[in-house]
Amino acid sequence: MRDRIAFGRLWEAGALIMLGLGVAALPAAAAEKDLTDKGRMLVEKNCARCHAIGKEGASAHPEAPPFRTLSSRYPIDDLAESLAEGIVSGHPDMPIFVFGPTDVEAIITYLKSIQDQPAPKPSE
Repeated sequence: MRDRIAFGRLWEAGALIMLGLGVAALPAAAAEKDLTDKGRMLVEKNCARCHAIGKEGASAHPEAPPFRTLSSRYPIDDLAESLAEGIVSGHPDMPIFVFGPTDVEAIITYLKSIQDQPAPKPSE
Protein backbone atom coordinates (compact mmCIF):
# COMPACT_ATOMS: atom_id res chain seq x y z
CA MET A 1 0.00 0.00 0.00
CA ARG A 2 2.80 2.40 0.92
CA ASP A 3 4.47 1.69 -2.42
CA ARG A 4 1.27 2.62 -4.26
CA ILE A 5 0.94 5.88 -2.34
CA ALA A 6 4.62 6.74 -2.91
CA PHE A 7 4.31 5.91 -6.61
CA GLY A 8 1.14 8.00 -6.87
CA ARG A 9 2.81 11.00 -5.27
CA LEU A 10 5.86 10.58 -7.45
CA TRP A 11 3.66 10.40 -10.54
CA GLU A 12 1.73 13.53 -9.47
CA ALA A 13 4.97 15.42 -8.86
CA GLY A 14 6.29 14.40 -12.28
CA ALA A 15 3.04 15.43 -13.93
CA LEU A 16 3.14 18.83 -12.23
CA ILE A 17 6.73 19.38 -13.33
CA MET A 18 5.88 18.47 -16.93
CA LEU A 19 2.82 20.73 -16.83
CA GLY A 20 4.95 23.56 -15.48
CA LEU A 21 7.50 23.10 -18.23
CA GLY A 22 4.75 23.14 -20.84
CA VAL A 23 3.22 26.31 -19.44
CA ALA A 24 6.64 27.97 -19.32
CA ALA A 25 7.13 27.20 -23.02
CA LEU A 26 3.87 28.91 -23.99
CA PRO A 27 5.12 32.50 -23.55
CA ALA A 28 8.24 31.71 -25.59
CA ALA A 29 6.15 30.23 -28.40
CA ALA A 30 3.79 33.21 -28.31
CA ALA A 31 6.72 35.64 -28.42
CA GLU A 32 8.20 33.76 -31.40
CA LYS A 33 4.83 33.94 -33.21
CA ASP A 34 4.54 37.66 -32.46
CA LEU A 35 8.05 38.26 -33.79
CA THR A 36 7.31 36.22 -36.94
CA ASP A 37 4.05 38.12 -37.47
CA LYS A 38 5.84 41.45 -37.03
CA GLY A 39 8.50 40.39 -39.54
CA ARG A 40 5.83 39.43 -42.06
CA MET A 41 4.14 42.79 -41.59
CA LEU A 42 7.44 44.62 -42.15
CA VAL A 43 8.28 42.76 -45.35
CA GLU A 44 4.72 43.15 -46.62
CA LYS A 45 4.97 46.90 -46.11
CA ASN A 46 8.49 47.37 -47.46
CA CYS A 47 9.32 44.51 -49.81
CA ALA A 48 6.20 42.88 -51.28
CA ARG A 49 6.01 45.42 -54.10
CA CYS A 50 8.89 43.57 -55.77
CA HIS A 51 9.63 40.34 -53.88
CA ALA A 52 7.50 37.26 -53.33
CA ILE A 53 7.43 37.28 -49.53
CA GLY A 54 5.55 34.06 -48.79
CA LYS A 55 6.07 30.34 -49.22
CA GLU A 56 4.65 30.48 -52.76
CA GLY A 57 4.37 32.76 -55.74
CA ALA A 58 6.61 34.65 -58.09
CA SER A 59 8.21 38.01 -57.42
CA ALA A 60 6.58 40.96 -59.17
CA HIS A 61 10.03 42.29 -60.14
CA PRO A 62 11.92 39.77 -62.29
CA GLU A 63 15.27 40.52 -60.62
CA ALA A 64 13.89 40.32 -57.07
CA PRO A 65 14.42 36.85 -55.63
CA PRO A 66 11.54 35.25 -53.73
CA PHE A 67 12.34 35.56 -50.04
CA ARG A 68 11.74 31.82 -49.49
CA THR A 69 14.86 31.09 -51.58
CA LEU A 70 17.29 33.44 -49.83
CA SER A 71 18.88 30.70 -47.73
CA SER A 72 20.08 29.00 -50.92
CA ARG A 73 22.23 32.09 -51.55
CA TYR A 74 23.56 32.81 -48.05
CA PRO A 75 22.78 32.24 -44.37
CA ILE A 76 19.70 34.23 -43.35
CA ASP A 77 21.43 35.48 -40.18
CA ASP A 78 24.02 37.19 -42.40
CA LEU A 79 21.29 39.59 -43.56
CA ALA A 80 21.00 41.17 -40.10
CA GLU A 81 23.88 43.59 -40.60
CA SER A 82 22.61 44.67 -44.02
CA LEU A 83 19.11 45.22 -42.66
CA ALA A 84 20.50 47.36 -39.83
CA GLU A 85 22.92 49.38 -41.96
CA GLY A 86 20.94 49.62 -45.17
CA ILE A 87 20.53 47.01 -47.86
CA VAL A 88 22.12 48.08 -51.11
CA SER A 89 21.48 45.78 -54.06
CA GLY A 90 22.93 45.40 -57.51
CA HIS A 91 19.93 46.96 -59.22
CA PRO A 92 19.36 50.70 -58.97
CA ASP A 93 15.58 50.69 -58.53
CA MET A 94 15.68 49.01 -55.11
CA PRO A 95 15.29 51.54 -52.31
CA ILE A 96 17.67 51.50 -49.36
CA PHE A 97 16.01 50.25 -46.19
CA VAL A 98 17.39 50.65 -42.67
CA PHE A 99 15.71 48.86 -39.76
CA GLY A 100 16.17 49.03 -35.99
CA PRO A 101 17.37 46.04 -33.95
CA THR A 102 13.89 44.76 -33.01
CA ASP A 103 12.69 45.02 -36.60
CA VAL A 104 15.82 43.25 -37.85
CA GLU A 105 15.19 40.40 -35.42
CA ALA A 106 11.57 40.18 -36.55
CA ILE A 107 12.48 40.14 -40.25
CA ILE A 108 15.17 37.49 -39.75
CA THR A 109 12.73 35.34 -37.73
CA TYR A 110 10.11 35.66 -40.45
CA LEU A 111 12.57 34.89 -43.25
CA LYS A 112 13.73 31.76 -41.44
CA SER A 113 10.11 30.63 -41.09
CA ILE A 114 9.45 30.63 -44.85
CA GLN A 115 12.64 29.18 -46.31
CA ASP A 116 12.32 26.35 -48.80
CA GLN A 117 13.67 23.19 -47.34
CA PRO A 118 16.45 21.75 -49.47
CA ALA A 119 15.64 18.47 -51.14
CA PRO A 120 17.20 15.49 -49.37
CA LYS A 121 20.41 14.32 -50.98
CA PRO A 122 20.15 10.87 -52.53
CA SER A 123 22.01 8.07 -50.75
CA GLU A 124 25.16 7.01 -52.44
